[in-house]
Amino acid sequence: MACLRNCSSLLVLTGAGVSAESGIPTFRGTDGLWKKYRAEDLASPEAFQKNPQLVWEWYEYRRNLIEKATPNAAHRAITQLEELFPHFLLVTQNVDGLHLKAGSGKVIELHGNIFRSRCSRNGSVVKETAKSGFPPRCECGAYLRPDVVWFGESLPVDAVKRAFEFATKCAAMIVAGTSGVVEPAASLPSVAKRHGAWLLEINVEPTPVTRFADESIFGEAGKILPWIVEMLCK
Repeated sequence: MACLRNCSSLLVLTGAGVSAESGIPTFRGTDGLWKKYRAEDLASPEAFQKNPQLVWEWYEYRRNLIEKATPNAAHRAITQLEELFPHFLLVTQNVDGLHLKAGSGKVIELHGNIFRSRCSRNGSVVKETAKSGFPPRCECGAYLRPDVVWFGESLPVDAVKRAFEFATKCAAMIVAGTSGVVEPAASLPSVAKRHGAWLLEINVEPTPVTRFADESIFGEAGKILPWIVEMLCK
């Protein structure tokens, strides 16, 4: 951990593996089945246009599951890392809002947040109310949609730009609980590495990041990240 101890700037990238330790399913594979639909069949603009009520039923189901979850040790350790490094940024692929609930402040939610909604007509973020109905509607009359990035959609340009700009400047980067295959987030580690960052991977198994990481620690992020914080505080 000597390399981390000597750094003033840190970028952290997290994926579904971090949230899985809070009991949140990934909604893929056997965990992904809901009314015989795949996530790919529901999380798309086409699915929403065809059957907005079905899509909202699925998101209400997901929201109810996620609401019962609490931040785990990995989420809490990342908030401590934010306090330890003068220049810090957390980039997450997760939409569950658990990093915010844990107290992270410098965070980019690349794929959005499942507890926010936005107008399907103009894209503005809108607060749902009891009067919104189901599926909820915006004041303009258009349906509201979850403020998440669906299959076939581009990520928010500003969020991606900020993440990659920080990747070119950070002295160190931690990649935790992500498969390392979903773009554009998957490119962040290689960008940071090319610009001289020390790269640490934390995952339960090897990923494409493993081959160029400076160090890989295999295991649960909820156990490894608190240990790293403890080492840094000594």
